[in-house]
Amino acid sequence: MSKKLLPKGFLFDFDGVVVESVASHHAAWNSAFNSLFGQDLPVFPKELAGKSPMLIAQYYCGTIGKEDQTKDLYLLKDTHLDVFFKTPTLLPGIQEITQFLDQEAIPFGIASNATRQFLKNSIHHLNLNFTTYFGVQDYKKPKPAPEAYITLAKALGFEKKDFNDIWVFEDSLTGTTAAKAAGMIPIGILTQYSEKELKNAGSQLVFPTVLEAYQYLVN
Repeated sequence: MSKKLLPKGFLFDFDGVVVESVASHHAAWNSAFNSLFGQDLPVFPKELAGKSPMLIAQYYCGTIGKEDQTKDLYLLKDTHLDVFFKTPTLLPGIQEITQFLDQEAIPFGIASNATRQFLKNSIHHLNLNFTTYFGVQDYKKPKPAPEAYITLAKALGFEKKDFNDIWVFEDSLTGTTAAKAAGMIPIGILTQYSEKELKNAGSQLVFPTVLEAYQYLVN
């Protein structure tokens, strides 16, 4: 495929797109919740997928009437996620697509609602080819606000006029909404939502994993 026909840039969500990290986050939330309240973690509702950790902490604390300790749980979970770091599982196609984008000299990076330290640890342990990445601490308004993707795009050297030619890989409705609001092209990954749900949220194309998206691009 001719380089001039490819999108100008590629932005990636992290959890559910680059890695499968449910076990990593659940272990940190559970150990922090148990440490703080002496109880096991409540069931995680699907509609919170992709939301900021502070909102998730607020939900968990609210289930036991401890909303006033939301920030305590948020900070402790972040500590546990780092101290008891559990390497997430790399999802298909990430190595292939990042090597391809490097060869084509197309900018790419990560904008996630996960913490920056978790991104850094994961990128290091999985030896990933991402040098530009942003976590939840880097935004005033996390996804579903568009700030995360706008911040990343600008860091990669793009201007607003370029945004409508940038692909954004997302597996959550939260992140898809953010990409669409940023004026970019949401590309759905079928980690947790159906093709219909992702397209209804704004995804213009949907793939099982990034591997199929990579194959689509090169073929």
